[in-house]
Amino acid sequence: MDLNKENQVIITVTGKDKVGIVASVSNALAQSGVNIEDIKQTIMQDSFVMIMLCDIKGMGITFKEFKEKMLLLSEEIGMEIWVQKKDIFDKMHTI
Repeated sequence: MDLNKENQVIITVTGKDKVGIVASVSNALAQSGVNIEDIKQTIMQDSFVMIMLCDIKGMGITFKEFKEKMLLLSEEIGMEIWVQKKDIFDKMHTI
């Protein structure tokens, strides 16, 4: 198994577009020691969609705690945030 993939997560953020989404999510990642490796975002009609590839090897909390932190952030900013380990994400999207 690719050891790098063990430390990678896919974070998806969706919801109504508004000011400060990227800043809020990026700040939460930085506070947790998570590095953004790639980021794509777009507006689809009135919906904001962002997908991030992140490295969690420097994270100072457990993966479970990180997912809980992102869930709290999603409620705080009124967006949906999903966090998945990249290897699981890849397997889910492979036929």
